[in-house]
Amino acid sequence: MSATLSIVIPTLDAEKHLPRCLDSLIEGLTSGLIRELVVTDGGSTDTTVEMADAAGAEIVTGPPSRGGQLRRGVAASRGEWVLVLHADTQLAPGWSDRVIDHIRDEGGTAYFRLSFRETGLMPAVTAYWANLRARRFSLPYGDQGLLMRRSDYEQAGGYPDQPLMEDVALVRALARPFSQLDARAITSAERYQRDGWFRRGLRNFWTMFRYMMGTDPERLASDYRR
Repeated sequence: MSATLSIVIPTLDAEKHLPRCLDSLIEGLTSGLIRELVVTDGGSTDTTVEMADAAGAEIVTGPPSRGGQLRRGVAASRGEWVLVLHADTQLAPGWSDRVIDHIRDEGGTAYFRLSFRETGLMPAVTAYWANLRARRFSLPYGDQGLLMRRSDYEQAGGYPDQPLMEDVALVRALARPFSQLDARAITSAERYQRDGWFRRGLRNFWTMFRYMMGTDPERLASDYRR
């Protein structure tokens, strides 16, 4: 198929994880799916930008706000379809075939099935809940990847320039239904391991609840960092 997909990756000091993410995208290039890669950086002080440049990415820079970075990144892309992917997430082999099928079938917004690099009970339970939430409530998070038509993205108003919950704000504005692609997005569990699986999960739930109740994203981001 003709290259129709733009991939947008927000980064901030992501040198530890970015190589895995980029390596997983190679099959999308060889299949002729990927038109371009846009890395939207928030001021990295490590080798993230150099890595992205070596991979042939178009690099967009600006203040470190996830929503603002994504808004700038999508604006700089040109594909009919956009896939937003976190720098610490890699797509499992076979993902490009699933995306090609979805585009050919003229599907709507889609996301991948989440899993963690780490094994064990807590990673499995956490991933199960994330996938259940995405299916039942149409609330995939950014670490599941988000595949969407540009026209749908623009109609939804795009990513808001906010430091947290930008992915939730966008998916709530996008037209339903969503589809779960039969391919995995494998993400890092670093924050869960650092904070504890239960504590991090509870913290994420409480942050989501406060956001849904109208708490300002700037306030949420400040509390989240603490």
